[in-house]
Amino acid sequence: MSFRNFIDRLKNDGKLEEITYPVSRNFEAPKIARNIGSPVLFHDIDGNKAIMNLLGSRDELASLFNISKDNIIHKLSTVKPNGETRIVDESPTKQIVDDEVDLTKYPIMTHFEKDGGPYITSGIVVSEYGDTTNASIHRLMVVGKNKLAARLVPPRHTYILHKKASENGERLPVAIVIGADPVIGFASTTRVPTGKEFEYAAALRGDTIELFKCDNGIKVPHSEIVLEGYIEPEERAEEGPFVDITGTYDHVRPEPVITITKIMHRKDPIYHGILPAGAEHLLMMGVPYEPKIYNAVDEVTTVKNVVLTEGGCCYLHAVVQIEKQTEGDGKNAIMAAFAAHSSLKHVVVVDDDIDIFDSGDIEFAIATRLKGDIDILTVSNVRGSSLDPRGESDGTTTKIGLDATKILKESEKFERSRIPE
Repeated sequence: MSFRNFIDRLKNDGKLEEITYPVSRNFEAPKIARNIGSPVLFHDIDGNKAIMNLLGSRDELASLFNISKDNIIHKLSTVKPNGETRIVDESPTKQIVDDEVDLTKYPIMTHFEKDGGPYITSGIVVSEYGDTTNASIHRLMVVGKNKLAARLVPPRHTYILHKKASENGERLPVAIVIGADPVIGFASTTRVPTGKEFEYAAALRGDTIELFKCDNGIKVPHSEIVLEGYIEPEERAEEGPFVDITGTYDHVRPEPVITITKIMHRKDPIYHGILPAGAEHLLMMGVPYEPKIYNAVDEVTTVKNVVLTEGGCCYLHAVVQIEKQTEGDGKNAIMAAFAAHSSLKHVVVVDDDIDIFDSGDIEFAIATRLKGDIDILTVSNVRGSSLDPRGESDGTTTKIGLDATKILKESEKFERSRIPE
């Protein structure tokens, strides 16, 4: 499914809001998108088209995979990154080629009042050095007509590839993909073996993913826009402030600069903007970790489902549903979850009669099945998320796990009342 096919499906299903009047890229479009919440297509942002909230809910993600919402975790935890890719010569992305790069011509948005500048938020940065390739989404701040400051987080793959190239005094070739098949965008946020993002997308899609080669050698999928260029070995720019998943400002850092040498795009391209701290951002950040947690917990007990909750920024809080086999399974599940997702801060483990998509049901489990002095696991001075404003300056934090599961030998005490048919 192409980017445009998915937008058409949203429209046909009555899930797409369209804004036809002129809208500014500075604050106005992001504000409208936040207020609407659901997918919104802007027809005139300084004469350009742009879409936001493309995957704004688990329902949309489930629709993308043609499954129910409850089965997302089961699909993601079983699909292997072994799909097929194919190199092709032609692409609709090549319809317009611009060697005179001017990023200001595109509807790259400034989202919040203290932002360091306009940000590309959906760009899949595809890089290659030696025999290693990578595709991942990075926030990219516009610092010139042909310059972007890229937040590269150590020790993730793009950071490592840039470090290796820089040590050899070389520029790292990259291509920034905007408006690809949404499955490809999702796959690029998922932790898979190095260089397997497109193969994972193909496996999720159940079809071959076509790639074409840029002038700098980087192979990319069909999309609305591709920015071709290089990450400079030494050049840095102040990047930030930027609103990340917690809805608070991440601080300013000197980050590597990408020089854009060419822009390719479809005729009348549709730009994709992800609202920082919006539902799509949280979904793309959080859901890819759920299968990692699921598979890790599956090693220690019978796991039924996992969710990273919206209230926990889809990143810092997890609820793990298990079918308890023995006493101690709850705490083992807590430790497995923390090991699988090092940024996780709080975990609640519940039984399989608790609806993990219902915050009231989760609170019920905590209220009726947890005893504070024995069912709470506290781990101090451990690595957390750099995005947590309550974490220490060195990245450490305190993690808490809540075992809100029934005592097996007293299970009748916890039986929930039911009205017979």
